[in-house]
Amino acid sequence: MKEGNTLKTALILGGTQFFGKRLVHKLLEEGVVVTVATRGRTRDDFGDRVERLVIDREKKESMTRAFEGRQWDAVYDQSCFSPLEAKTAYEALEDKVGHYIFTSTMAVYEFGKGRRETDFNPLSFEPTFKDRKEYGGMTGYQEAKRGAEAYLFQNAKVPVAAVRPALVIGTDDYTERFLFHVDKVKREEPIGAKNDNVSFSFTSSEDAAGFLLHIGKEKLTGAYNIAFEDNLSLRELIGKIESAADKAAVITGEEENASPYGLPGDWTLDVTKAQMTGYTFGNMNEYVESLIEELL
Repeated sequence: MKEGNTLKTALILGGTQFFGKRLVHKLLEEGVVVTVATRGRTRDDFGDRVERLVIDREKKESMTRAFEGRQWDAVYDQSCFSPLEAKTAYEALEDKVGHYIFTSTMAVYEFGKGRRETDFNPLSFEPTFKDRKEYGGMTGYQEAKRGAEAYLFQNAKVPVAAVRPALVIGTDDYTERFLFHVDKVKREEPIGAKNDNVSFSFTSSEDAAGFLLHIGKEKLTGAYNIAFEDNLSLRELIGKIESAADKAAVITGEEENASPYGLPGDWTLDVTKAQMTGYTFGNMNEYVESLIEELL
């Protein structure tokens, strides 16, 4: 256990993919005793360094059974996709955790520039309790994450933190949204983008995991944006790939081969609040350019 670290035990709901996986490794490096609770379907590389519990997020009784007689300093909820799942997980964990850390999303905000944490107030949002499959598409995802935050902030009797990451990028990104653009430029295949001038905030999987660790160690509460300080338009991103690949991108306004970042408006975050906690985010240009080189 690292000196001064009050986070000694942590439960991770999910945590076997993308930055959840990085979070587990960071916790282990800090000497935290980690329990990972998943459906047990995704292989991980944690070996015997973690304890594993098998749960079904959509069945409360499976969680109640798995968590019985247990206690953790914090839970990191990486796999919650509806208010109902937030409710059942919290009820199964009541009196068993000292800090509830929920991975939300910047999708809780409407499109716009420099979105601050106060632009979505979970205390005034009315969640509806439906199964995750009933929240379809982007608007459904937005409603589900807003509702999950709302349930936790309005009902939990333990300190709650919600992290709202920007578009997360990294070599470990199983969604391959960033890789899509690198591959298309490299192969000189068309990229469908109706408007490539809209700007987005990005964050690295390293910072997403790093800030989650920071929240647990510092016992932070409330909502926090996670992003690089600078942002990037789709056109600028493609320009960086063109430079690295030494090839010209083929951009069309067609629906075919549509960019996964082909969003209808700007979506950027203000990270002042997170920086004020003492966390320093990486440099966007350096990270994006090295990621492009690695993926090429």
